[in-house]
Amino acid sequence: MVLLHVLFEHAAGYALFAVKEVEDIGMLLPQVEQSVLNLGKFSSVIKLSAFFPFKSAQGALENINAVSEGVVHADLKLFLETNLPSGGKKKAMLGVSDAKLGAALQEELNLSIQTGGVVAEIIRGVRLHFHSLVKGLTAQAASKAQLGLGHSYSRAKVKFNVNRADNMIIQSIALLDQLDKDINTFSMRVREWYGYHFPELIKIVNDNSMYCKLAKLIGNRKELTEEMLQAIEEITMDSGKAQAILDASRSSMGMDISPIDLINIESFSCRVVSLTTYRQGLQEYLRSKMGQVAPNLAALIGEVVGARLISHAGSLTNLAKYPASTVQILGAEKALFRALKTRGNTPKYGLIFHSTFIGRAAAKNKGRISRYLANKCTIASRIDCFSEVPTSVFGDKLRDQVEERLAFYETGDAPRKNLDVMKEAVAQENGDIIKKKNKKKQAAEEDEEVLTNCVDEATPSKKKKKRKINAVEAEPEVTEEADAIQAEKKKKKKKKKTEEDE
Repeated sequence: MVLLHVLFEHAAGYALFAVKEVEDIGMLLPQVEQSVLNLGKFSSVIKLSAFFPFKSAQGALENINAVSEGVVHADLKLFLETNLPSGGKKKAMLGVSDAKLGAALQEELNLSIQTGGVVAEIIRGVRLHFHSLVKGLTAQAASKAQLGLGHSYSRAKVKFNVNRADNMIIQSIALLDQLDKDINTFSMRVREWYGYHFPELIKIVNDNSMYCKLAKLIGNRKELTEEMLQAIEEITMDSGKAQAILDASRSSMGMDISPIDLINIESFSCRVVSLTTYRQGLQEYLRSKMGQVAPNLAALIGEVVGARLISHAGSLTNLAKYPASTVQILGAEKALFRALKTRGNTPKYGLIFHSTFIGRAAAKNKGRISRYLANKCTIASRIDCFSEVPTSVFGDKLRDQVEERLAFYETGDAPRKNLDVMKEAVAQENGDIIKKKNKKKQAAEEDEEVLTNCVDEATPSKKKKKRKINAVEAEPEVTEEADAIQAEKKKKKKKKKTEEDE
């Protein structure tokens, strides 16, 4: 016979339930499904064998993190080794809800694991009646434990971000695309609105941002004079175009406009201009962020295209896991599945089409260069994802390789081997690291020299002071010795005088 035990992971702790014989339960699967909702019937099917409560919230968080990652925690291993029957004729079988955790337990403890089927139904019933099956645990306490562990688990997941701030890149590129659409729509609205009054300006000025600035500056075309010609020239950066605008305003076919309408047009033009300015700042922010998170990918294919690849993949880690064939058609999924459905030609490129390399290649070489470029993008993304120190050395070398491959397709010049290029990149990176270390050493040595000079300048004054103090202390000793010598001389003179008198 085989005994079935079911492991249930709860926010309060680990629980091990003993189930009736597997053969009987397997034959009575419909009855088990019906008895799940009834506590009396369900308690006759299973019995609580052991319960291991978590000692603290930190311990619960560590255990639930291990369970979610499919790793056997030390507490879980000890719990199962202690409570699972090891000897005897009946072999123990453990039922687990997660197949990944089951595989880890099978490898760690050498157990026979069962997932799905009857185990899933039993775990469903245990989840429903858990607070009634464990003595001393109320429904309120169980819900509090679940709520607290859920909050701490979510907080830890938000703090522990393995993607190294690539979420900011995803949001930035999404906002950049949305701003492009909005600015284009608003600019067309300004053109249509102001075109009633000054229709000739649309043909003279094609740029949307420049048009909005001119609409804000000119206002009523009848009030446009030669004094404003210099201001118009500053916006258009072209004296001929500025003169054409002035001439067109004098012979315009547009309708007259009221001051209140003009105020609204100017206000809307200001909003469009401010959006354009904000978009430029956002693009600079995206460029700096890509230089921090994925410098090699940005150096190879550009900041915007690299950010779109990361955004489409979901994260830099996901992009690093993709093979080169997936990166090549990333963004052209609809065309791919349509081609597979209709048995047509599959797409040669997706988002990487926006890079400069594919546009420069000849028509017959576009597919080949896109495949090669996708390969290099995969290498660059993996270096960015798994390297500890961000550097763009490898991205520059990979870009040079793509340039050489383009030249090879055009002229036939053989490109360098990938191994040689990577060796150069590694040597250059090591050289940069050594230079940085040397600079740090030089800076530290200079700081030490400054400190020693300051100390040397300060020490002579201290020595002089000490000498003065010693001299002052030595003076009384000298005077005492002189007095003693004079007293001895006086005694000798007195003795001589007494001897002579005698």
